[in-house]
Amino acid sequence: MNRIQSKLQEDKKLLSIYFSAGYPNLNDTVSIIQNLEKSGVDMIEIGLPFSDPLADGPTIQASSTQALENGMTTQILFDQLKDIRNSVSIPLIIMGYFNPMLQYGVEDFCKQCQEIGIDGLIIPDLPVDVFNEQYKTIFDKYGLINVFLITPQTSVERIQFIDSLSNGFIYMVSSASVTGSSSGFGDEQTSYFKRIANMKLKNPQIVGFGISDHKTFKQATQYAKGAIIGSAFIKYLSKHNLDAIEDFILNIKN
Repeated sequence: MNRIQSKLQEDKKLLSIYFSAGYPNLNDTVSIIQNLEKSGVDMIEIGLPFSDPLADGPTIQASSTQALENGMTTQILFDQLKDIRNSVSIPLIIMGYFNPMLQYGVEDFCKQCQEIGIDGLIIPDLPVDVFNEQYKTIFDKYGLINVFLITPQTSVERIQFIDSLSNGFIYMVSSASVTGSSSGFGDEQTSYFKRIANMKLKNPQIVGFGISDHKTFKQATQYAKGAIIGSAFIKYLSKHNLDAIEDFILNIKN
């Protein structure tokens, strides 16, 4: 069983953390992952930096740009992660845009992921139809879970189609007005979370966007299996050293 699937079976709300590989410094990637696991994080999304990250907010865009300036590439990330499974056991997901994967070669990319111990991919700009028709067999061959995104605007039919193709979790974009906002979720988001929960999908949902503290984590996981924090963690990384990661995680959980 894939590590993501095993983790989803645990009787708890899951905390997933996103960061840009190669930020704040090129060789911080492994240390950040190790510190996050020691701090009690359930899953980690490793951002593969890209020069045109259209779906990201300003904080993640800035960290991605800095990582590229630091010299991060797809191959360097794979080289950094080659021994990661000697020290880390929680699920690891690479999140990135499709272009670098296409340039690397989709099958070669997936093969590398399997060899390293990556459990899944999140590719916001790869349409579910294209994935299903052209790439699903490759992902299946290498045991990778592809995580799809839904938003409040995604139709019921589309959500059901995504659910039928998924074998891990569904990334539920909250569409909070400001990424990393700590003001909490309004009635609109809460009713969206409730509406999706009432659909009784076969795959659990994990909420992303707009989660930055204990309050928003609790709100996001009231109707979902877990939540993802990205921008707030990257902002924290920019001001503190890696040894302080545990404090950030403790503040989210307690």
